[in-house]
Amino acid sequence: MNPVDAYKEECKIRIKKQGVNKTLLQASNNFTEATIHSGYSYNFTWMGRPIIQYPQDMIAMQEIIWEVKPDLIIETGIAHGGSIIYYASILELIGKGEVLGIDIDIRAHNRIEIVKHPMFKRIKIIEGSSVSDGIIDQVKQFIKAGMIIMVCLDSNHTHEHVLKELELYAPFVSVDSYLVAFDTIVEHLPADVYNDRSWSVGNNPKTAVDEFLKSNSDFVVNSEIDNKLLVSVAPGGYLRKIK
Repeated sequence: MNPVDAYKEECKIRIKKQGVNKTLLQASNNFTEATIHSGYSYNFTWMGRPIIQYPQDMIAMQEIIWEVKPDLIIETGIAHGGSIIYYASILELIGKGEVLGIDIDIRAHNRIEIVKHPMFKRIKIIEGSSVSDGIIDQVKQFIKAGMIIMVCLDSNHTHEHVLKELELYAPFVSVDSYLVAFDTIVEHLPADVYNDRSWSVGNNPKTAVDEFLKSNSDFVVNSEIDNKLLVSVAPGGYLRKIK
């Protein structure tokens, strides 16, 4: 085995061991719960814009984007624009592709900062509900035959909304690409963490993913990503399209 393949194999072995290491898993759970309470994910920026993501998940997204090399990344949920700018910057390094961001409410100050950003040259944004017929029709206009497409869901985190997004956006995803549902971590946190939100334990992206997978064999959870990251807001949410 050549040194490059040998290193990759070593990584796979380490990652597999991490997935059953009780000490690491407990430390991960403790860290995640503590940092959810502290607002940890709100402290980071990418190229000047708040990204509101865990750095671990963004490293995973970089790895996926480099592997898949999509022509189009669709993300529901824009907020401050950090994540769509992040994805656009990775595509810029690859040398191809665009990001389509969708949000029901793109606040004026965020729109201004996103539009003037250097990476906006690889970004398109649509305002409206990600699950409305009109928005889906607009999304279809960006899709061309032969495109490699991946999708990221990070808008309203209720079971009903995410399940509908999964059903509507899954057909856009290319084989061997990914459909990523963020904030599946909600299902693994104490029920009182999100008292001020409409989602909680039993009603969140993870429950939606579980229901979606019961009737959709085109996608599988890439558990290797979970075992690699240990700290993630999307455990069980990295779905690879296999057919």
